[in-house]
Amino acid sequence: MIVGPRRLAPAIPSPCVSPSPSGVLSPAPRRAPSDGGGDPAQTSDPQTDPAAAGRGVPGGGEYGRDRAQGGGRHQRLGGQEFILSEDYNKMTPVKNYQAHQSRVTMLLFVLELEWVLSTGHDKQFVWHCSESGRRLGGRRTGAVASGLQFDVETRHVFIGDHSGQVTILKLEQENCTLVTTFRGHTGGVTALCWDPGRQVLFSGSSDHSVIMWDIGGRRGTAIELQGHNDRVQALSYVQHTRQLISCGGDGEIVVWNMDVERQETPEWLDSDSCQKCEQPFFWNFKQMWDSKKIGLRQHHCRKCGKAVCGKCSARRSSIPRMGFEFAVRVCDSCHEAITEEERAPTATFHDSKHNIVHVHFDATRGWLLTSGTDKVIKLWDMTPVVS
Repeated sequence: MIVGPRRLAPAIPSPCVSPSPSGVLSPAPRRAPSDGGGDPAQTSDPQTDPAAAGRGVPGGGEYGRDRAQGGGRHQRLGGQEFILSEDYNKMTPVKNYQAHQSRVTMLLFVLELEWVLSTGHDKQFVWHCSESGRRLGGRRTGAVASGLQFDVETRHVFIGDHSGQVTILKLEQENCTLVTTFRGHTGGVTALCWDPGRQVLFSGSSDHSVIMWDIGGRRGTAIELQGHNDRVQALSYVQHTRQLISCGGDGEIVVWNMDVERQETPEWLDSDSCQKCEQPFFWNFKQMWDSKKIGLRQHHCRKCGKAVCGKCSARRSSIPRMGFEFAVRVCDSCHEAITEEERAPTATFHDSKHNIVHVHFDATRGWLLTSGTDKVIKLWDMTPVVS
């Protein structure tokens, strides 16, 4: 049972994330990196250059900073770097990373490589060196990116976008190459989470589902998880217990046990007639005429994937090992074959009572921080369910 909210205890001073001029979170460094020189995309000091900090620009702010005075010119947007005081009461601006022509959507700081990765509404992915502020490279994405993760060991970056596609790029010092793309969601990707130990990528989507992609296995395995009644908006992975935490617009905090053997959902088969009783479907005019029967609507069994009619798939069952925590349509033969052990749930559900858009899990304390569209931040003690 989740209890909370609690009062947030003071944290140990460490590299932290801070709001950028574009309205997203950006990392603040352990120290103030030195400024580079000569590069057009080089950063500037907002303390000495007001234009760099977004001040003095008509229409400035979260959405209007790309419009400079006079209307014709555009100001580049990016992340902003701060130094946070020890008492957490002051943020000192250090530099701007001028990377995009439109609003920044995702920003990630890679401490091991001193890289700042960002995506924006201009459909651009770029990365900078945080030591010099120099732009290292970039690549255009097919749609606006809404998820960003990075693997330090292999230097692979994972970009999820509004088209439902996940793109994997291999980053070098100043160039990148396309590795592959995944497409499994029927809606846009809203969140990504990476497990470097098992080399597994989790993607949440507006289609209410979470997909686990087996990157390290290189078999292209995709496990679908269905546990939300609204769009999935935030993901967090607890590596030492192999549990996935997903939160969405339905206000649910779902804790998935990823240490169980899971099965892929089958592909839906195509047929002109029910693969159980052989009754024609409504588009099969020839068989309807020959048998003098009205065509039926086509359905699919979630366990075997066969095309069946409503009469042959009138029963429902949960299939947690396949990711279906809720009761779904199955054919009669599959319903009889599912055992009570296979119906045992592999996830726990907890009501947060607000629309969650961001989560952060502290593994040392077992605390979960959630923030929602209601402008409320809650701190939850997750030790009863994550242990």
